[in-house]
Amino acid sequence: MPTKIIAVVNQKGGVGKTTTAENVAAQLATPKKPVLLVDLDPQGNVTSGLGLPKENLGAGTYEVLSGKVPLVDAVHESNSPGLLVLPTNANLAGAEVELVGELRREYRLREALEHAVYEYVIIDCPPSLGLLTVNALAAAHSVLIPVQAEYYALEGLGQLLHTIQRVRQGVNPSLELLGVVITMYDKRTSLSEQVKQEIKTYFGDKIFKTVIPRNVRLAEAPSFGKTIFEHDRWSKGARAYKQLAKEVSERA
Repeated sequence: MPTKIIAVVNQKGGVGKTTTAENVAAQLATPKKPVLLVDLDPQGNVTSGLGLPKENLGAGTYEVLSGKVPLVDAVHESNSPGLLVLPTNANLAGAEVELVGELRREYRLREALEHAVYEYVIIDCPPSLGLLTVNALAAAHSVLIPVQAEYYALEGLGQLLHTIQRVRQGVNPSLELLGVVITMYDKRTSLSEQVKQEIKTYFGDKIFKTVIPRNVRLAEAPSFGKTIFEHDRWSKGARAYKQLAKEVSERA
């Protein structure tokens, strides 16, 4: 089976993007079928959220994209069985500037992942539509978009879909929208339900059936350097991500 590469993208921050990338990857991973989680966000939230030190990291995403180190030498193990991480730190912010003048700059990540032998590669993108995100879209087979159940949820999504369309036209014609997942859903508020209906109208059957609830345990897990399954596997958040990962594997 060829590796399935999924980019988790939304240029808005705080929509549950890293939480989604991390927990879907952890749930899909098994010791026999490892999954690679790529931290492509210079803030390094995946890296710290899985308990890896950003200081004294050794090689990470920056070194791989700049061609200094092959992928295999930069991958770290996490505490979650079968989940491997390409970590990052603040150095990555420099990559965007350094790569601007380079040939084939959009393809750096695709070339790095060319010989990857994982069941899945999940890419956590930065909250912007710059060169790093374009690298993710150029490397990916499909895109997963987390959308927060809040008033401005759809604002900026048009811009994101336009970027995906442009990448399809120029860089990666086979890129598909895997689906849209609603995050931070609070069933006690009518606003959450309204936003859900609005997103459904906009995306139709591309919406995942699973909705990720607002959940304290989900919010806590990264501060312990753990996925939700290690932190509290019976929580509402863990059950939701387990269900979402099942849908992702069915669609992918």
